[in-house]
Amino acid sequence: MNAKKRALGKGLGALLDSSGYEAQPTYDVEKDLLPVGTIGKVPIDIIEVNPHQPRTDFDQDSLKDLAASIKEQGVIQPITLRKLAENKLQLISGERRLKASKMAGMTDIPAYVVAAEEGSLLEMAIVENIQRENLNPIEIALGYKQLLTEHDLTQEMLSERLGKSRPSIANHLRLLNLPGEVQIGLRQELISMGHAKALLALGNVQTQLDLYQDILAQSLSVREVEEIINNILNQQEKDQTEQKKKRRSGKLSEKQEEIRHGLEKRFSTVVRLKTKKDGKGSIIIEYGSVEELERLAKLIAG
Repeated sequence: MNAKKRALGKGLGALLDSSGYEAQPTYDVEKDLLPVGTIGKVPIDIIEVNPHQPRTDFDQDSLKDLAASIKEQGVIQPITLRKLAENKLQLISGERRLKASKMAGMTDIPAYVVAAEEGSLLEMAIVENIQRENLNPIEIALGYKQLLTEHDLTQEMLSERLGKSRPSIANHLRLLNLPGEVQIGLRQELISMGHAKALLALGNVQTQLDLYQDILAQSLSVREVEEIINNILNQQEKDQTEQKKKRRSGKLSEKQEEIRHGLEKRFSTVVRLKTKKDGKGSIIIEYGSVEELERLAKLIAG
């Protein structure tokens, strides 16, 4: 792994020293006074938005609070820009700070300029956002997926690049298998990552959606949801076992099924018939307690 990748794995903070930008001149579009590798003030209106920005959701109240802070104290941490060509800059990371600065009425913003290749642009943006701006789990998952597919990376390689554990990356990617409605709920913080991970245990989409609605309606905790899911999975396992038993016992004829149903009605319990090809078989009468066994014995005795 080369020095550049090691630095990216630690975040953009490892690539720059933000001290001293206040003393730098404002970027002059005509004279190009802010070359690559320097920190200074850049006019906000010449900055292009990063098309690979992982963050898509910005809380307006949080932006207003940040704008008020910027108006009072300025931007403490420079944003990061990519130099595309002469007098052309594109945002790599810091869109939240940029939006808040616009909201505060600022005309320029402190920035660090790098000559990022197209292939590393998304990686740099995701590293910066994940480590500093708390993307929601779906945004993180989408960023991971884009890195994997567009840059031909494995989960192990991505783990090394971003300094994240492989299970963490895998767990985030699995969130993209949830129904769209559940993903939206996670983005909007209607449910937690714990709720979402629990729902993944249910293979049926409709069951996931039904339980998701129950979580919202009843404010279910993650532990309560896990308990419900365990009950559902246990019942599914029992049903599957019962179906296997029925298949092994052979298909009953219409007459045999009629007799079996009549016995169940008489004994008020589950009755199963096991039949063989030669016509022989057995009758199984189920009971749930000693008392029920005594009751059945008296019925059989007549």
